[in-house]
Amino acid sequence: MAGSAEHDSGESSLIEHLVELRTRLLRAMIGLGIALVALLPFANRLYGWFAQPLLDKLPQGAHLIAVEVASPFFAPLKLALFAAVLVTMPWLLYQAWAFVAPGLYRREKRLALPLLVSAVALFYAGCAFAFFLVLPAVFGFLTAVTPDGVAMMTDINAYLNFVLVIFLAFGISFELPVALVILVALGWVTPGQLREWRGYSIVGVFILAAVITPPDVVSQLMLAIPMCLLYEAGIIAARMIVPRSGNGAADEA
Repeated sequence: MAGSAEHDSGESSLIEHLVELRTRLLRAMIGLGIALVALLPFANRLYGWFAQPLLDKLPQGAHLIAVEVASPFFAPLKLALFAAVLVTMPWLLYQAWAFVAPGLYRREKRLALPLLVSAVALFYAGCAFAFFLVLPAVFGFLTAVTPDGVAMMTDINAYLNFVLVIFLAFGISFELPVALVILVALGWVTPGQLREWRGYSIVGVFILAAVITPPDVVSQLMLAIPMCLLYEAGIIAARMIVPRSGNGAADEA
């Protein structure tokens, strides 16, 4: 009888978790859908603003082209979806947080919430840094090295894919401090080890920047230098949480 009661309780708990997961996913999708519907009427205008870093660097009279028949429709739609994800990212992460928070200890909650906020802010900062500083530098370099007699007319879909990759590369790279804090909080590394590995990290950062950025020195430096600074910021933030990690048992109680 006891075993049957425990089995029924386990099934009931699993069903409750699945219902809660479905509710959170539904709320996340509704929020994303509302943002997408709100942005769709402005999709073409949004793409025009999005293409400005390249248009500003093109020669007089040059413009973007649509190679595929459906590109003028699908490219702005794809951009509107990406923009909707960016706009609703705090809401999406809140739904994820609301689902997992009940199972966390108090100390884990105090640590996780600032990390989530920091992760969103750093991702936005990385995308803004890429759009306002990196892309103008990249397109300035690419238009400067275009051979004489060659008209640089980029397909709107190819341009969108290129810029989105840059956005994701810089947005994810700017998460470095959050990643370091998580590693220290899990006890996998210590701030002292991070300081000792600083030289290797700088070499790795420059190699990574060379791989994920266009083949020009300017964009590589514009990714590598902020990542080196963010590495130092991650060490400082990790040192701030170390004294608290020793009180985990008390907090969990």
